[in-house]
Amino acid sequence: MSMEHGTNRCDLHTHTLASDGMQSPTENVRLATARGLAAVAITDHDTVSGVEEAIRAGEQYGIQVVPGVEISTRAGGKDIHVLGYFVDIHNTKFLERLESLRRTREERNTRILEKLQELGLSVTMDDVIRVMNRPLDKDETIGRPHIADALVHKGYVKNMREAFDRYLAEGKPGFVSVPRVSPAEAMEWIREAGGKPVLAHPGLYGDDELVQEIIEQGKPEGIEVYHSDHGLEEEARYRAMAEKYSLVITGGSDFHGERQGVVFHGDLGSVTVAAEVLEELNGK
Repeated sequence: MSMEHGTNRCDLHTHTLASDGMQSPTENVRLATARGLAAVAITDHDTVSGVEEAIRAGEQYGIQVVPGVEISTRAGGKDIHVLGYFVDIHNTKFLERLESLRRTREERNTRILEKLQELGLSVTMDDVIRVMNRPLDKDETIGRPHIADALVHKGYVKNMREAFDRYLAEGKPGFVSVPRVSPAEAMEWIREAGGKPVLAHPGLYGDDELVQEIIEQGKPEGIEVYHSDHGLEEEARYRAMAEKYSLVITGGSDFHGERQGVVFHGDLGSVTVAAEVLEELNGK
């Protein structure tokens, strides 16, 4: 969706240093303000640890910050991401559930590194953290992009794209799948924490039957029709699906920041929806 200049645009999908983004929550909020947005959502992987800082920055900059999360789930043999908006970031049960997901992610990371070492690539978790160039906070998550950075840093690959294409993407020799919750379960967790579940970037799964199945089973409030990796054809298909299932149409850049000079997915504010979408989500 083209970036329209105006005060009522929102980017509802951004990552920060709390997961695999490259910028602090404050920096995401500052950028969103500089780009004239009315609201920005912080949706880190399996953690809400960046949200409080972002909300404080939102008060400082005079912009709405939507508390969010992106939960990693699995269905139909694929990794499926579920966004949660307006979650209560202090809900103890929800925080415990996210922590269990992060523990699973840690096990996966250990196994990825073991596989890479078997392939003759000597990369350790110490290397990964060293390349991050800062101490890791308790509730942050390490993801494959961090491991890719370490592979680049050690000269095994030229850039992150090559790291994924050769080693880390699904089906490649360094890929590891771990047991994850189902999308329907994650959607229930989000609802129980007072939030609104939305199915993230359906075009990335390459399986619209599975997408419909997830919608029918999990009953999300919305679907991310607009995303940096969706073309016009995907937008049209998922708009139609949103209408069929009476879902709120959401969108966002999936901003992660810049690694080795490349902005992954999209730049902050490059994919937006109208502020009314937040009212629609909240009203459901």
